[in-house]
Amino acid sequence: MGELREMLRILIISLVIVLPIRFFVAQPFIVRGASMEPTYHDGEYLIVDELSYRFSEPDRGDVIIFRYPHDPRQFYIKRVIGLPGETITIRNGTVSVKENGSSESIQLTEGYLRSGVNTFPDKVITLKGNEFFVLGDNRPNSSDSRLWGTLPEEYLVGRAFLRLWPPSQLSIL
Repeated sequence: MGELREMLRILIISLVIVLPIRFFVAQPFIVRGASMEPTYHDGEYLIVDELSYRFSEPDRGDVIIFRYPHDPRQFYIKRVIGLPGETITIRNGTVSVKENGSSESIQLTEGYLRSGVNTFPDKVITLKGNEFFVLGDNRPNSSDSRLWGTLPEEYLVGRAFLRLWPPSQLSIL
């Protein structure tokens, strides 16, 4: 009887510790598809940091996990390109950003893209105060803000924090 009570006690303590971490701090995410290649590949296993964005906003270039606005049961992974209040211009294959309050646009240097990859179609979007513009790193094979629009902040889950699989790619991101 004492062993059963001890096992039950350990189980309860484990649940009290593990469940809040799983639901409020970090969760697993498996990359599906090729939209983030060459940065992330299909089948890679990531840990998502759900805590950081409760205290600060995403930065341009962060890789985030979010619920797809048109079907919140689906999770997507993309890179933040535009921040709330900014104007994003895609023209002749390049992406430029005009920061909130600035009169000049800056052309993004996107070293994570494969050589020769351009961003199409031409588009100009001004973000509202709670919206982000997100793109996949594999632009020709990505369903992103160019197709379905801006990402409202309420759908943001967290940022890619740790790559666990494959073991050869184990890294803090």
